[in-house]
Amino acid sequence: MKKRSLPSGELGLIEQIQRDFATNSSAVKLGIGDDCAILRPPAGCEVLVTTDFTLEGRHFRRDAHPPESVGHRCLARGLSDLAAMGATPLAAFLSLALPSSMLTKAEGRTWIAKFFSGLRALAELHSVPLAGGDTSESPGGKNALILADIVLIGYAPKGKALRRSGAFPGDALYVTGQLGGAAAELAGMLGRRKRIASVKTTEDHPHMFPEPRLDVAEALLRRGVATACIDISDGLSTDLAHLCRASGVNAEIEQEALPIHPLAARLGAKSALHAALHGGEDYELLFTAPASARMPTSLAGVPLTRIGTLKARRTSQPLMTLLVPDSGPEELKQGGWEHFAKPSRNAKKKAR
Repeated sequence: MKKRSLPSGELGLIEQIQRDFATNSSAVKLGIGDDCAILRPPAGCEVLVTTDFTLEGRHFRRDAHPPESVGHRCLARGLSDLAAMGATPLAAFLSLALPSSMLTKAEGRTWIAKFFSGLRALAELHSVPLAGGDTSESPGGKNALILADIVLIGYAPKGKALRRSGAFPGDALYVTGQLGGAAAELAGMLGRRKRIASVKTTEDHPHMFPEPRLDVAEALLRRGVATACIDISDGLSTDLAHLCRASGVNAEIEQEALPIHPLAARLGAKSALHAALHGGEDYELLFTAPASARMPTSLAGVPLTRIGTLKARRTSQPLMTLLVPDSGPEELKQGGWEHFAKPSRNAKKKAR
C-alpha cells in the first residue's frame, strides 16, 4: 500500500493489512510495502486484468449490508470476471477510500476489520494474495462515503481464455447454479428496518455472499468445449445480449428450463421469472458449447442447466426470444442493470 500524509490512523491501517494479508505465494515476488508489486505469471500463460468498483449507496448500504458481506462481494465481483474467461487468480490489489471518522471511532474501526475479514476469507478460499493497493480519505466531510476499487490479476494458457465472441449458431446455451436468488435476497434485505448485524454462515446467501465459479471455469477450460462465456452480473437478459452481440448470433431461451433459486421461487411465478431474467448479481456463468458436446449435469459440484440455443443472426428477428409455455415465442428485451441509464430503466438503483 502506498503511504501518504493522510488522516491519523492510516499508517496503522496499512500495517494491519500487511500483517493480515502476508503471503508466501510463489506468484508474488514482492507484495505490500513498496511502490509496486512484482508478480511472476506462469510460463506459457497470458495475463488477464479486471477492475471493479464497490461504492456505498450504489453497490451496498451500510444500514443494510453486514461489513463481512461488503468485503466478500468486493473481491467476488473481480473473481467472477476472471472465472468468466477461464482465468486462474494471480493477485489482488485494493484501493480503499474511507471517511476519516471511521479510523477515529471504535464503531468505524470495527466495520473496517469486519470488511477485511470477509474479503480475507474469500481470498484464502481461492488462494488469492492481496499484493498491494492504496488508501485515502474519501471526500465529502460528514457525508463522505466508502469507496473501494478491486483489481484482479489472473492468467490463462496462451490463446485459451474464454471470450464473449466465440459462440456459433447452433451452440447450446448453459448456466451454472440457480438464478434470481441474489435479487430476491436483496429485496428482502431492503425491506427490513434493521441491518443484519452478522451472518453465521455464508451458505445460501446469493446476494450477500455470492460464489465465484472459478472451479467450474477451470473445468470448462480443461474440457475445451466452451465456445463463449460471460458472468451474470447485470442480469441474464443483459449479459446474454452482450454475448449475442459479441458473437453475432440470436438466442432462444426456454422459460421452463430456467433454474430458479428457491429464494426467488418464494416471490411467486411472475416475480421469480423477472428475478431470474433481469435480477442480476447472481455471478453464475453463462456459457455456450456445441450442441453435440456431451455436457455433464454438473461440474466441480455445481449444477449445469441447458436453457436455450443460439441461432444465426437475423436483423429482422429479435436478438433474444423467450419460449413461453402455452403461449409461444416472445421477444426478450434487456431488463437488467445498466449504469447511466434513466432511473425508470433501473428499478434496482437503490443499492446493488
